Amino acid sequence: MSKDDIRSVALRLPRYPEKEMLERARNYSDHMGRRRSVREFSDRAVPREVIEQCLLAAGSAPSGANRQPWHFCVVGNAGIKAAIRAGAEQEEREFYQRRAPEDWLQALAPLGTDEHKPFLETAPFLIVIFAEKHGLDEQGHKIKNYYVPESVGIATGLLISALHTAGLATLTHTPSPMKFLNKILGRPEREKPTMILVVGYAAEGARVPDLQRKSLQEFASFLE
Repeated sequence: MSKDDIRSVALRLPRYPEKEMLERARNYSDHMGRRRSVREFSDRAVPREVIEQCLLAAGSAPSGANRQPWHFCVVGNAGIKAAIRAGAEQEEREFYQRRAPEDWLQALAPLGTDEHKPFLETAPFLIVIFAEKHGLDEQGHKIKNYYVPESVGIATGLLISALHTAGLATLTHTPSPMKFLNKILGRPEREKPTMILVVGYAAEGARVPDLQRKSLQEFASFLE
């Protein structure tokens, strides 16, 4: 297939004056700078439509060969959330008591985390993110996906940004291993769970660790 055979549409992106560009960039930076990982959630209901719109934003992410190798399983059912919590806490007990090296436990100490994960039941939604190792065509034949971790990571970042913009709190939770999620959620073996994204409103009076982020000079370099 030549480039002339590829269907295309006209690109329409807004162009802002440089002053407005900087203002918009600064506002977004300030907005995202207020994002924090939350472990104390309210059980207050969140409209499903809000989650749907945020997922549409995530689905706009670039992906290798446009394969879009992700699946977002949104869990609001109390029984399923309880099963996920039981499976996650089982793996976390193994991690904290047997698997984790001492230096890792020391790194986690300032966060105050342990094997107890009540937020998995309290928060109104859990979004379990799966990476599709390969797809299937209409005949059920395997289709190779490309740059799967990178594509799913970008989509997850957009989802977190969209949820934060909507006024919701999030937590990325990654018990290891996570294959129990395939069984609980009925997802096929070709999908690899990458994380549980806990979503809801922060609990009244919720507190977060007083952490400092790296400065721009520490994590970026400009070669001009």
